[in-house]
Amino acid sequence: MVRTRCLWLVCAVLATVNCVGAALAADAAAAKDGRSSMATSAGDHLPAPTHYTDWPAIESRLPADPALESRMRKIVASMNLAQKIGQMTQAEIKSITPAEVTKFYIGSVLNGGGSWPGGNKHAGIADWLTLSDRYYDASMATDAAIKLPIIWGIDAVHGDNNVFGATLFPHNIGLGAAHDPALMKEIGAATAKAVRATGVEWAFAPTLAVAQNARWGRSYESFSTDGPLVRAYARAYVAGLQGGFGDHNVMATAKHFIGDGATQNGKDQGDAKVSQNDMINVHGSGYFGALEAGVQSVMASYNSWDDVAAGINYGKMSGAHALLTGALKDKMGFDGFVVSDWNAIGQLPGCTNASCPQAINAGIDMVMVPDDWKAFIANTTRQVEAGQIPMARIDDAVSRIVRAKLRMGLFGTRPSQRAGAGDAGLLQSRELARRAVRESLVLLKNNHDVLPLKPGSKILVVGKSADSLPNQSGGWSSTWQGTGNSNADFPNGDTILAGLRHADGAANVTYSETAQGVDLKSFDAIVAVIGETPYAETMGDIMPSATLRHSDRYPEDLAVLQTVARSHKPVVAVFVAGRPLYVNNLLNLSDAFVTAWLPGTEGAGVADVLFAGRSGAGHYNFSGTLAMPWPGVPCPDASDGSAKPTRWLFTPGYGLRYPSKHAIGALPTDSAVNSCAEASMLSVFHTLAVPPFSLYLADANPQQPAHDIGADLNAVIEWPASHPVLRLRTVQVNTQQDAKSVAWLGAGRFFAQSPQPGNLMPLVATHAALQFDVVIATPATGPVKVYMGCGDHCTTSVDLTHTFAGYANGVRHSVSIPLACFARNGVDFSHIDVPFGVLASAPFSAAFADVKIIAGTQAGRADLPCASLGVP
Repeated sequence: MVRTRCLWLVCAVLATVNCVGAALAADAAAAKDGRSSMATSAGDHLPAPTHYTDWPAIESRLPADPALESRMRKIVASMNLAQKIGQMTQAEIKSITPAEVTKFYIGSVLNGGGSWPGGNKHAGIADWLTLSDRYYDASMATDAAIKLPIIWGIDAVHGDNNVFGATLFPHNIGLGAAHDPALMKEIGAATAKAVRATGVEWAFAPTLAVAQNARWGRSYESFSTDGPLVRAYARAYVAGLQGGFGDHNVMATAKHFIGDGATQNGKDQGDAKVSQNDMINVHGSGYFGALEAGVQSVMASYNSWDDVAAGINYGKMSGAHALLTGALKDKMGFDGFVVSDWNAIGQLPGCTNASCPQAINAGIDMVMVPDDWKAFIANTTRQVEAGQIPMARIDDAVSRIVRAKLRMGLFGTRPSQRAGAGDAGLLQSRELARRAVRESLVLLKNNHDVLPLKPGSKILVVGKSADSLPNQSGGWSSTWQGTGNSNADFPNGDTILAGLRHADGAANVTYSETAQGVDLKSFDAIVAVIGETPYAETMGDIMPSATLRHSDRYPEDLAVLQTVARSHKPVVAVFVAGRPLYVNNLLNLSDAFVTAWLPGTEGAGVADVLFAGRSGAGHYNFSGTLAMPWPGVPCPDASDGSAKPTRWLFTPGYGLRYPSKHAIGALPTDSAVNSCAEASMLSVFHTLAVPPFSLYLADANPQQPAHDIGADLNAVIEWPASHPVLRLRTVQVNTQQDAKSVAWLGAGRFFAQSPQPGNLMPLVATHAALQFDVVIATPATGPVKVYMGCGDHCTTSVDLTHTFAGYANGVRHSVSIPLACFARNGVDFSHIDVPFGVLASAPFSAAFADVKIIAGTQAGRADLPCASLGVP
């Protein structure tokens, strides 16, 4: 007892989260003995991991099949070069017709996130099946001696999430908290039935990243930071998806090989600086499980790997022969095929989206080239004929693709003639999804046993995510980013609010998003459903300089909790988010705190547990435990961008059950910590405008109002609508939809602005530069100026007319302008509200990406001379 009292005394004196975490960890250890009410789960009984010193040989469950191998060799021997390269090509359904599938012997099509038959977001199952039949029939109409069926791939990452009316399961981060591989197999099987019912045969799932940093915008696609759990889940998920390769199964994809969850600072598509030991034993874990289950496709990752310890930089994974061929195929024994990610080959040095012999020679078998597929076929044909790509490499790639299609049983039957085709009922697995939600919930706090709520209580529900199926479903839901959706886009689901009303009786539940104007004292308890709004991939990245404090990005959640906490009624927070975040201030304002992750369309699963015991609602307890650590400080990252394990509030395995036997006291909120790094970079535009900046269009007159372009990646904006002077759309320069293409139809401005000016003097002192990537589409005939603004009547520009005139059209160029050039023209760097703007007139069009101000003079930085910019 004396030692325990000393522990809490130190906590009180030092106010450190480490002490809180230590006490909670001790409680968690006691829970495993049954001495308290912590949740435990099936994940606690996973076998001890095997430690490997090299990439291991993996034994697949699939037996050798000499007859299939003989048939595969016969098919490949019958094919000419055009047919082989066609099989290696995957095009997006928006950019290819069935007739073109026939003409070019195309092996695969895909629909990206937010792509549907006919561009119809609400396309019915018959629309999907009809288009699938048309592509299949086209593949059977070629002049090839042996007809090869096409295979359609889709990002079915938490159910058949692109299809209107389909059940959406919790995202992987929530499923990891369930620690239930058997549940994963059931979800895989249900997803496969839904996908196959639409005529699609291939799911780009599961994601097997072992995410290490919550800054990563794809953290919610990772099951856990724990390799053994990911391995068990991979084996189960692939078994569920592929089954026995029957009519209700789809081909699975282990992605993204390898190290996507290991990147420095959690940067999407960034650089993983880890040792080979960690790459194999941590980040390779999921692939071992997937290969054991017989996965037939592996998707190469966008990220790079720099094994600093060994002094080996493998570069981008799509070009890493040592990994795609040496490790995956040769050492691990993978005999399926490797597919590249969306336009990933264009990121390799010397490559474009339509040309990359390096990627094919490295081991890419099928190339995802959504739009530029015709040019890719022509370029690859020339490269084979010129000897840049050996014919043996082409034959190996095609052999792997044909082998997978034979195993899948795709030959001889139209999609509409397979069992379950067109059965809309197979799109829904609502009870299974509701069970998955219950198992995924993690109870972080339950002071005074305010949970479970008593049936019949008068409940006030607040928060922006209570009545929002888009928020609870997150990214990869109907659209790529999960944005642009409403509840009507998910007709077969329940919001968390609907579940609460059903569990407690509609008359007992009142909803007010902000709690403004509500008599709080008339309620028995308050449920606040708060959290993140949807994002996917890079758009979800949290910059290294930003804190992980949730309320820094979503101040409305803190505001609503502050409002309801003043009532002194029990407050239950339900946190809907795609990652663990620093929420000490929110925890302090809540009596109970539940992380619901991104539960998908079955929000009623939340109420099942909150109202345990009501007739009809079941008798459910919390069983989920954290599969990732939960930060207890705003900046848990080490100087190298990795996470510091000593800074966790809750560690993996933590989770309470009813009844709880310990209370959490007031936690430090670190209100003085507003950033996580010294000013080394100011990011302005990185796929989306980086807060506090927004992007605007305006005419040449700075006194006229500007138009905020918003965050809709699919919008084509002409401004002003009556007589447009600017046209803007989203395109790709470096990565998918990362750039803004602006066409000047008259004199106008494209710029980024913050509502509050910032002081850039610390950056100026480091010899910083304004940097951005640009692709010129239409050369300018008049002046093109890049400017910075420092308030009303304070603008300074440099002239890039001559520089841009020297750039080849259609080629990416990186521009670096020293801030000193702007300083010479008299800009006030202590008061910058516009860090980047472009002023031009017609005719001119260009795409701009990755706008930032970088401190220091990094090696290799190629600044433009001020004199070349019209600055003396």
